[in-house]
Amino acid sequence: MTQTTGADTPRNPFLAEVKDAVTPRATLLVIGVVALHLLFIASYVGALHDPKPKDVPFGVVAPQAAAQQAVTRLANLPGDPLDPRAVPDEATARTKILNRELDGALLIAPDGTTDTLLVATGGGRVLATTLETLVTTLEKSEARTLRTLDVAPADRHDANGLSSFYVTVGWCVGGYLCASIMTISSGAGRPTSRRSLIRLIAMALVAIAGGLGGALIVGPILGALPGSIAALWGLGALIIFAVGAATLACQAMFGLAGIGLVILIVVILGNPSAGGALPPPLLPPFWRDIGPALPPGAGTWAARSIAYFKGNDTTAALLTLSAWAAVGTAITLLTAGLRNRKP
Repeated sequence: MTQTTGADTPRNPFLAEVKDAVTPRATLLVIGVVALHLLFIASYVGALHDPKPKDVPFGVVAPQAAAQQAVTRLANLPGDPLDPRAVPDEATARTKILNRELDGALLIAPDGTTDTLLVATGGGRVLATTLETLVTTLEKSEARTLRTLDVAPADRHDANGLSSFYVTVGWCVGGYLCASIMTISSGAGRPTSRRSLIRLIAMALVAIAGGLGGALIVGPILGALPGSIAALWGLGALIIFAVGAATLACQAMFGLAGIGLVILIVVILGNPSAGGALPPPLLPPFWRDIGPALPPGAGTWAARSIAYFKGNDTTAALLTLSAWAAVGTAITLLTAGLRNRKP
């Protein structure tokens, strides 16, 4: 009987099949996906599992002595849920809420025991409800009653004021999916300058079409979000292009792994910190701090401002989105140009 040993020993068929099926590159990609989905869980649960108000901008309208006493009392609440400041009158309080400088205001009646709480459900129904619950508890402790007025009400078809968040997420998804498809369809190879320019032009066209489509869907088609269709169209186009340009830039620098980086930034970090499900004052510090700097957060803030606050306080959000678009475009073209110059 002949036996084979050493180099002549045949390979184990199963191990050989595993080696062929799971290449080193596939292994790295799987490890990356596992890491992303664990980060997804950590980010969403970490941001949304235990909402607590923190330093909510809040106005107090009352006679001078009473106003200062109320501000001091509210400022000393356990956990610092409110950031109170005295406001001279109701009209100023309403204006500051519509300008998004305040999230609510308490009007203390100089005569009688019924006070008024001003809120804005257009900025997030959860935050308005939280303020109402908090202030009602305080009023009861002083044998006073409270009535609530909504000075910027969410549309009746905009459940919990979330339509602005969902349309923003849709625009972000359109941006990184379209950019990813353009890169993957050509083998995810790092592009030339001409190809990068063509992709950016294509992204601009996609952004124009997608921005209009989203604005029409949430506006006249579904009636889910009020506000200027032209303004929402422009915002949507900017969001799509900003995220698409960022995706192209990451792919130009890191290849296929760049798409995973965009998912980390936009989906895993950006969506839970956007102020959609929970407005910024209810988010933990990390997510509250990063949200305005990322496309979902900037887009959600601007969409709500357009829909419910007469377009007020959108400058910072629009500058943020414009910066993502400009930097993404510059990196995409610069990276391709430098690579083409290499001998």
